[in-house]
Amino acid sequence: MATIWHEVWIEASAQMVYQTLSTAEGVSSWWDKQTAVQNGTGWVLESNPGPDHGVLKLKVLDLSKDKRIEWECISNHPKNSPASAWTGTHVIFEIARRSVPPWASNKSEMTILTFRHSHRDENSEYFGFCNFKWGEALQKLKRICE
Repeated sequence: MATIWHEVWIEASAQMVYQTLSTAEGVSSWWDKQTAVQNGTGWVLESNPGPDHGVLKLKVLDLSKDKRIEWECISNHPKNSPASAWTGTHVIFEIARRSVPPWASNKSEMTILTFRHSHRDENSEYFGFCNFKWGEALQKLKRICE
C-alpha cells in the first residue's frame, strides 16, 4: 500500500490551520462542502461530490488540538469514481511550528502542515489524479489560512 504525501509551509498560526481542518465549515472553505454528522461511534464528515460518486463519509478518528487530525474513509463508491479506492484509507494532517530558513520568508516562524493519505492502492487508476487533486486542495487551504 502507498501513501500520498505533501508538506505545506503556511504563514499562519497553528490554531488557524487547525480550525480550518477540524470543523465542517473550515473543511468546506478549501475542499467540498461538508456536513458533520454525529453517529453512534463519533463524528463523520459527509460530502456529496455528485451522483456519479455517492456520498463521501470520513469518520473523524483524532482531533488533537493544534497538532493532528485523522479521518478514515468509511464509504463505498462506484468503480468509475476516483473515491472508489478510498474505502479504508486514512487521511492524516499533522501541524507543527518551525523556524523559517532566512531564504523562505521574512517571518521567524511558520506552520508546517504534513499531509498523508495512507493505505492507498498505488495501482489504482486514480492514484495520480488523487495526488494532484490533494495538492490543489492543500494550496487552497494555504491561501485561506494566510
